[in-house]
Amino acid sequence: MYREIKNITVFCGSNSGNDQLLQDTARTFGEYIGQHKIKLIYGGAKLGIMGIVADAALKFGAEVVGVIPGFLKTKEVAHDAITEMIQVGTMHERKSLMYEMCDAVIALPGGFGTLDEFFEVLTWAQLGLHTKPVCLLNINGFFDPIINMADSLLEKGFIKKEHHSLIIADSDFIRLFEKMKTYQAPNLTKWLGLEKV
Repeated sequence: MYREIKNITVFCGSNSGNDQLLQDTARTFGEYIGQHKIKLIYGGAKLGIMGIVADAALKFGAEVVGVIPGFLKTKEVAHDAITEMIQVGTMHERKSLMYEMCDAVIALPGGFGTLDEFFEVLTWAQLGLHTKPVCLLNINGFFDPIINMADSLLEKGFIKKEHHSLIIADSDFIRLFEKMKTYQAPNLTKWLGLEKV
């Protein structure tokens, strides 16, 4: 099976962080999206890692769609130069729409919001609600604690091996795209109360 990735949802921070390598890689990642004419769906801000990825993708010809709750338009400073801005009512609506619009999800560095978005979509995959790739662009080991926690959850019997395999991670986004294209979701049937996690 070979997946075509035409629309990518990117979860990432509205802050830039203090690691220049994260920022530089986010920019190069956005350029790659633009060069390959992949539609970017993201949180709609013009600041932080969000803004870096969006600006680079736009510069290199990508269609860029922002999804932002009304109450965050001023806090995150909505991007006024993207292809389309969709305003929603709640954070949950934002996540749901961003998921619905994409062929795959990638998380880049960010804070609590980014982790919340990543884990909710990952949980939907664990529950068998979708079979889309859910990925971490693990720049400079940023997501190592998440990967280590997943290893610990597996070791301690809180997730199955099949659930552990739902996390697709790589430090190189070109390799990550190849993993997305060849990803085959495990055949999962997780019914709470009927079998162990």
